[in-house]
Amino acid sequence: MDTLTTIKEQIESNAILLYMKGTPKFPQCGFSSQTVQNLMNCGERFAFVNILEHPDIRAELPKYANWPTFPQLWISGELVGGCDIITDLAQSGELAEMISAAAPAEADADTE
Repeated sequence: MDTLTTIKEQIESNAILLYMKGTPKFPQCGFSSQTVQNLMNCGERFAFVNILEHPDIRAELPKYANWPTFPQLWISGELVGGCDIITDLAQSGELAEMISAAAPAEADADTE
C-alpha cells in the first residue's frame, strides 16, 4: 500500500485522528503535548499516529493536507488544524463540541 492510500484510510477510518510527534503518553514536542492536553480535556478517545515512527507519513501528509506543520488534528475526515487553532478552539469551547459530535463508540483508538 502506498503512503497516500495509508493516509486516506487512516483519516477515513478514524473520526478523531491526531498526527503528532510522539504518543499521547509521551509527546516528543511541546506543540504535540499541548494539543494532546486540549484533546484529553474533551474526555473522548482519539486515534493518533506517531509521525516520528512513520517518516513516509511525515513526508507526505503536509503535501496531502496542504498544511506544513505537526501536529495535525483531523475530525470527521476534515483537517481542523495545528496547535494554535486547537488551543483557540479549546479555549472557546468549540473543540469540546466538535469532539463530542464526532466521538466514535469504539474500543481501540490507537491506529498504530
